Amino acid sequence: MIDLRSDTVTRPTAAMRAAMASAEVGDDVYGEDPTVNRLQDRAAEMFEKESALFVPTGSMGNQIAVKLHTQPGQEVIIEERGHIFNYEMGTPALASGVTIRPVKSSDGTGHLTWDEIAAVLHIDQPYYACPTGLICLENTHNFAGGSVMTGEHCADICERAHEVGLPVHMDGARIFNAAVAAETRVADLTRHCDSVQFCLSKGLGAPVGSILVGSKEFITEARVWRKRFGGGMRQAGILAAAGLIALEESPERLYEDHANAKRLASALDGFPGVEIDEGRVVTNIVIFSIRESGMTSAEVCSELRSHGVLAIGFGSDIRMVTHVDISASDIEKTIRALSAIFG
Repeated sequence: MIDLRSDTVTRPTAAMRAAMASAEVGDDVYGEDPTVNRLQDRAAEMFEKESALFVPTGSMGNQIAVKLHTQPGQEVIIEERGHIFNYEMGTPALASGVTIRPVKSSDGTGHLTWDEIAAVLHIDQPYYACPTGLICLENTHNFAGGSVMTGEHCADICERAHEVGLPVHMDGARIFNAAVAAETRVADLTRHCDSVQFCLSKGLGAPVGSILVGSKEFITEARVWRKRFGGGMRQAGILAAAGLIALEESPERLYEDHANAKRLASALDGFPGVEIDEGRVVTNIVIFSIRESGMTSAEVCSELRSHGVLAIGFGSDIRMVTHVDISASDIEKTIRALSAIFG
C-alpha cells in the first residue's frame, strides 16, 4: 500500500536500526542515559536554546508547555484549526485547568497576526473575565495544508506578546519542513518563542519521540512534569539513537517530500470535482476538497484503498502527506488512482 495518511507511518532506516541496536544506554529518569543526553544537547544547540527534553510524543511536549506557562483558570489563544485545540483530547482543560480561545486566521493560512490576537486578549480586564495566559503557534500548520510561518512573523508576535507579559509556545511538530521550505534554520523560525516542541517521528522519520526546548529553568521543571505525565522512559537511549540519526540526516532530504507533494497538488488541480489551491502546497501536506464531486470523503478513501493508496478524510476534505517512504513513482501511481476516481 502507498500510505499517505500521515508522515507518522514511516519506518526506521537501516542506519536508525543499527544505531538503536548498538546504543549506549542508562537510566534517563536519573538523567544518566548518554544517548538521550546527546540528543537533547544537539537539539538545544540547533534551536539555540539553553536546554531540551526528550519526550515520548509531541502531544506530551505540547501539554507540558501549556502546563508550565499557565495557571488554572486562564485561557490559551490558538488558531482554530490548531493541533493542541483539536487533536489533543481536551488535555489543556484536564491537566492544566485552562480553556482554549480559538481564533480564525483571516487569510486561511492558519497563522494568526498580532492584530487578530490582540482583539481577543484579556489583559488587565475585569475580574470576571478569563485572563489570557499563553499564545500557541503552529509551524508548519497541519490543517492549513502545511503552511509556513516566517521567522519575521513569529518574532513580531513573540515580541508583542512579551510586551504584555505573555509567553509564546510553538507547536513545531514539522518545523524542519518549514525551515527547508523557507530556506532557513529552525532557530531563525523560533528564536523568540519561550518554548518549542518538535517531532522526530514525523517528517524526520524516527520511530518514536519528540523534543521540547526552552530555558534551563523551564526544562528542569518540564522534566518533573514529564514524569508526572508518565513519560519517564528509563533506557530511552535505544529510541534516542534513532532520533539522533533523524535530527542529523533527515532534514537534508525533506525537499524531496515537498517536491512529491507539489507534483501531487499539480495533478489534483486538473481533476473535475476537486478543489485545491496548488500554490499553497509548500511542504509535505496536500489537502483538497471533494465537495463538488458528489462523493463523500469515506467513499473516496475507500476507492483509493482499492487502488492501493491510503488517505484520510476530514469532512469534505482529503489529506495526503508525503514522507521518506513515498517515492516519486508512488506519487505517479497515486495520480493514476485519483484519475480513475475523478477523471
